[in-house]
Amino acid sequence: MIRVVFIYFTKFTPSYNCYFFYSSIKAGLYPGRDASNGKTSEETDSAPSIKSSSTAVSDPYRYNMNYPCIGICLIINNKNFHRSTGMNTRNGTDVDAACLAKTFSSLGYQVRVTNDQTVSEMERLMSLASAEDHSQKASFVCVLLSHGDEGVIYGTDGCEKLDTMISYFKGNRCRTLVGKPKLFFIQACRGSTLDDGALLEADAVPEQTSEKIPVEADCLYAYSAAPGYYSWRNTSSGSWFIQSLCEVLQEFMNRKVALNFESASTIPGFSGKKQIPCIVSMLTKDFYFTLDKD
Repeated sequence: MIRVVFIYFTKFTPSYNCYFFYSSIKAGLYPGRDASNGKTSEETDSAPSIKSSSTAVSDPYRYNMNYPCIGICLIINNKNFHRSTGMNTRNGTDVDAACLAKTFSSLGYQVRVTNDQTVSEMERLMSLASAEDHSQKASFVCVLLSHGDEGVIYGTDGCEKLDTMISYFKGNRCRTLVGKPKLFFIQACRGSTLDDGALLEADAVPEQTSEKIPVEADCLYAYSAAPGYYSWRNTSSGSWFIQSLCEVLQEFMNRKVALNFESASTIPGFSGKKQIPCIVSMLTKDFYFTLDKD
């Protein structure tokens, strides 16, 4: 049996991290799971049970994935915005949403896609998702596709602090996800600065109910751009960040985005620009996405 490890998130101290994904193919080394049927409807059927070895469960440095379901993947896809916001239509975002739904469905997640949500509707979705019983789920994934600026994310009618949206899943507000990995992927601008690029010269212990952990623990935030920077999206093929994520769930995504992508635009000053994702990790253990292939 060959098991494919799509992504390896490693634990770090809370900081911006340039290293993103590591993937490899191992023979019988990591506990795997069956692929789902790849449905991309608004909510997929229940995910297959996760198979796990006693080694993985007992490893104190690795998140326990021995749950009936790997978890929910909530995708909020905002394309059209009220005129009062001054925001343009995000052409290409539907390509990202479809690709994400297919990718996370294949990993066994219960995928939920919602389109064109106002700020209040986004907050309601986050609140309802955090209030669910996640006791039989191993993790949680949330993807936000929208306009943004430093520290804020846009609904179709205005903006809200990103921290407010994410706060619903902190340990003091979502008890059934305490000690479990919570991954947030944000495809949105974080400012208006353009990256010109630079030439490179050739030369813990198992969980215990009585144990207290920080409410910020076990979260990973993957932003499409560094603080203050513009985030690129192709109007026909989707965003650099999301398409790379879906393609690699492969190898060293940060390097792929940084080296392989360069903007091409007819707008003066917007051509030949670069982009690098930015990761903030509060994960306390190693986390693997795995699939079984017989």
